[in-house]
Amino acid sequence: MFKKNNINKISKEHEVYLEKVRKTKKEITFIRVMILFVFIALWQIAADFKWIDPFLTSSPSRVVNSFIGLYKDGSLFKHIGVTCYETILGFSLGTILGVLAAIVLWWSPKLSKILDPYLVVLNALPKVALAPIIIFWIGNGMPAIIVIALLISVITTIISVLTGFSEIDKEKIMLMNTFRASKIQILRYLIFPYSIPIFIAALKINVGLSWVGVIMGEFLVARNGLGFLIVYGGQVAQLDMVMMSIVILSVIAFIMYEVVAIIENKLAKDRS
Repeated sequence: MFKKNNINKISKEHEVYLEKVRKTKKEITFIRVMILFVFIALWQIAADFKWIDPFLTSSPSRVVNSFIGLYKDGSLFKHIGVTCYETILGFSLGTILGVLAAIVLWWSPKLSKILDPYLVVLNALPKVALAPIIIFWIGNGMPAIIVIALLISVITTIISVLTGFSEIDKEKIMLMNTFRASKIQILRYLIFPYSIPIFIAALKINVGLSWVGVIMGEFLVARNGLGFLIVYGGQVAQLDMVMMSIVILSVIAFIMYEVVAIIENKLAKDRS
């Protein structure tokens, strides 16, 4: 009887705790949305009353009008689609190749030590400096943009994932070696499961880096895409188009980040 009452008491306390967590999440979401609405409202008011110059800073209404204009023109979703395609492809290739390279370097500690200074130099090197060379080698088009995005994310992925592999408890590896586990078994049953947070962190970093690479590439060579709209809008003094492109980029980047967060939550539930 005592045990049953104790279990019920714990369950009620747990329910109160869960309700508190849900309430906190709702409050955080509400505050986030309110901050956004207040910012947009103040931006519009400041533009209407000429506290700021609408030509230089645009305004929410002018951004919406620019959005509607491109939508009616039929080119809006073409530009969005091109940029999303380049970003997702660069993001995916950078992550996959980075993880595979990290596995190879973990597999061969000698090779890892040989290549370590080169990885450090490549990571520190501004990738924008390589962009003209990449464009010259590959050509003036979408493949060059994807390669630029890939290069920006792949080195960071290699370093972060390899560091995560190296931080796995050495005693666990020794224990598996004692039971004569192969390297593939160690990788599959120890390294990968314990490195899931590292993979998620690499994905989150790569979301931002891939967007940087794609937009930088579109600044240089593209004739389509949101980066192209930003450059074109600046050249013809249509800053409404520039602000509209930046807003769209922010929304899409946020959606990509949320997708990674959903994957993280699902993997966390599976592990627990």
